Amino acid sequence: MDQSIDLKALLVEREDCDAGTIQKLREGLAQGGAQFKALKEVNDTLLKRLDNAPPILAKKLHLKLGITNYFLGHMVDATNHLKEVEAPLGFFYLGKALVNRHHLDEAMKAFDKAEKAGYSAPAVQLQRAGIYRSKGELKEARGILGKLEELSRYNAEYHFQLAGVAQAEGERSKSVVSLEKAVELEPGHTGALFQLGYINDLAGNDDEAMGYYERCLKYPPFTKGVLNNLGVLYEDNEKYDKAADCYSRLVKADPHDDRAKLFLKDAQASMTQSYNPDEEQSNNAFRQVMEVPVTDFELSVRSRNCLKKMGIRTMGDLTRITEPSLLASKNFGETSLEEIRAIMSAKGLRVGQSLEQGAQYEQRYRPPTSLSPEEQAILGRPVSELNLSVRARKCMNRLTLATIGELVSRTGDELMEAKNFGVTSLNEVREKLEAMGLKLRGD
Repeated sequence: MDQSIDLKALLVEREDCDAGTIQKLREGLAQGGAQFKALKEVNDTLLKRLDNAPPILAKKLHLKLGITNYFLGHMVDATNHLKEVEAPLGFFYLGKALVNRHHLDEAMKAFDKAEKAGYSAPAVQLQRAGIYRSKGELKEARGILGKLEELSRYNAEYHFQLAGVAQAEGERSKSVVSLEKAVELEPGHTGALFQLGYINDLAGNDDEAMGYYERCLKYPPFTKGVLNNLGVLYEDNEKYDKAADCYSRLVKADPHDDRAKLFLKDAQASMTQSYNPDEEQSNNAFRQVMEVPVTDFELSVRSRNCLKKMGIRTMGDLTRITEPSLLASKNFGETSLEEIRAIMSAKGLRVGQSLEQGAQYEQRYRPPTSLSPEEQAILGRPVSELNLSVRARKCMNRLTLATIGELVSRTGDELMEAKNFGVTSLNEVREKLEAMGLKLRGD
């Protein structure tokens, strides 16, 4: 095993801080263990020294503090310290910190200063390409990458930026190839690792996604999205202790993150819940019976037509309507009702059963004919257009809700029945729908 890199000797005892220092710092953090804690202690020591430091030393301390805060993920503090520095390395990392905070125009100015002060021009150009891509100016980003094509043989950041442009242009397969090349050239490229994790996450490849996200944690700084997405995956795979750890870290980083607090509470609650496999199997079997179409049974033509007119498609629908409501339907008499009772009894069910348990009958979603073509078009759009978070999106998949119309046909209580779908996700869905002038059924 490699000897642990002494971060205190690297950043406190050494007077200067240069590109070599940062490379060693990255290697030290990748060793894991107590290294992240050691960096926090280094940061505290440097901060104390700054109090009474003379101007020349203060500049060097601001640079070191800017770097330590950057790798700790404290981007606001990193920005404040690096703005006090007049050095190429300081300008470059100021730009990176500002990009992290999405202050793109300020970041561009910082990178301009870095290049004029003598920082590596190709490295600066690649960061500029990333800013143009983030602003949607893909032609400018492509132009820069085209001039730097010789970097493709050895530069991971080049392939990462190339992947970002390809993704923005809808070329997902090309993006994946470039991301994999970036990780091949630099196994600790956090941006590429996160994107590969996210792509696998979207595809439902949980193990691969978790693997990439976990690798991100070894190479700070990483975004909040890493811990958030990894926590959701851990929950999906019933690793509640690990999920709670992810959310706990988010709360520590930002005590005002109410979303992370709710996720943490959910994960901690799941850790105390017992699991009964027999009960789970029974519940699954019951849900399957409820989804059996009524057309699977030999019903009279009259009964079949009446159920179709009422929008009753499954056994579950029959448990959410009363017998008087059936009899109130035109041409539906006692003979038809006896038919229905017989098929329900054969499955261990009865008409109106769910109503007795507090459920409310509503027809399954069918676009109302009274809507205008424009309104029907909105309801026919895919749920993916709502740009929901990973957790909410996965719940949409579990509930097999493909369109916005199918989503608004559900109540909040029905959505809450999905695994890992909590109050935070419900509020998110409601906000997205409200922005479109829509609401869930019953809201």
